Amino acid sequence: MRQESPDLPATSFALLGLLTFGDELTGYELKQRADMTLRFYWTAPAMSQVYTELARLLTLGLVATVGDGRSTRYRITEAGQVALRAWMDTTPAGFPVLKHPVALRLLMGHVTDQDEVRSMLEEYVAELADNRADLAEVRASLVGADGPGEAFRYPSLVAEWGLAYFDAERRIARRILARLDEEPSAPRLRAQRGAPTATRSASAAARSGPL
Repeated sequence: MRQESPDLPATSFALLGLLTFGDELTGYELKQRADMTLRFYWTAPAMSQVYTELARLLTLGLVATVGDGRSTRYRITEAGQVALRAWMDTTPAGFPVLKHPVALRLLMGHVTDQDEVRSMLEEYVAELADNRADLAEVRASLVGADGPGEAFRYPSLVAEWGLAYFDAERRIARRILARLDEEPSAPRLRAQRGAPTATRSASAAARSGPL
């Protein structure tokens, strides 16, 4: 019979997971590890949130403290391992919700000058290059402990996923830039009275409710 997952926020399980690599970490070190890893595909918690979650996990017996009073370190307990495994095995991963500020602004590109849209996309391509370089350094740091059965096997796979994501985003942005470069600069358009047919149909269906 599978163990039921405790009712905790995803951040709690993320921090538990960051404590599964065989070392004991202070709250500050745990925050650093979160910044180095989670920020590429999840929200890295603030320092205050790290300590709030650690206090919750400590109360539940999912982490324990180790230290001499000057520097408190945290380690995952056996109960924490069981809870983390239950969360992995019994709860759905869920479908990621894409919150893409560049795509949102591109959707409304008709309200500004085409040159402004180009500039936004060019800045995004540059930011992608910077973030990819950061992640490539993280991936390189895992070499030597990333083979099958080794501690950083799965983190290395996530890093490779992230690198492929950045590459795909760069290709998409450059493709859109190329399409805009083929078009003459167009003047700003005023807000249109009627949305495209598909949008109007969807809105009508939402208002009418289920059949």
